[in-house]
Amino acid sequence: MVTIVAAALASQAPASAAPDFTLATLVGDSVTLSSMKGRPVFLNFWATWCKPCRGEMADIIATYGAHSDEHLVVLAINLTDQEHMADVRRFVTELQMPFPVLLDRNGKVRKSYRLRGVPTSVFIDSLGVVRLVNPGPISTETLQRGLAQILAKEEP
Repeated sequence: MVTIVAAALASQAPASAAPDFTLATLVGDSVTLSSMKGRPVFLNFWATWCKPCRGEMADIIATYGAHSDEHLVVLAINLTDQEHMADVRRFVTELQMPFPVLLDRNGKVRKSYRLRGVPTSVFIDSLGVVRLVNPGPISTETLQRGLAQILAKEEP
């Protein structure tokens, strides 16, 4: 049974390479995950209709601000194939999301990461390796644990 679960989640399993993608942003640019190599990346998959997504976003925004000097990249990936753009824009404006909001218009990235629901957070180290996956709402403790695994440690 464990083997089946591990195989089903292989694309987002810890210690595996993060599946690469290129997505359009809400402001019309595009972002490619592999271009972030060398920087720690926190992916957050979300949707406007997801109440826990709204609830955890304040902590994610605070984390982004607190770790900007460590070059943390936060990418908020919206399940745009299940949304109305007006709702996405309203959500982003209302919560004042300061990081790139990516639009998964056809669900391809969601499928490549084998999401089972939102919110889901994925912590990727500077080498592009998945270090922690958190399906469901993220707690402060799990957020800190994930960051500890991807942020560079200063040498003594």
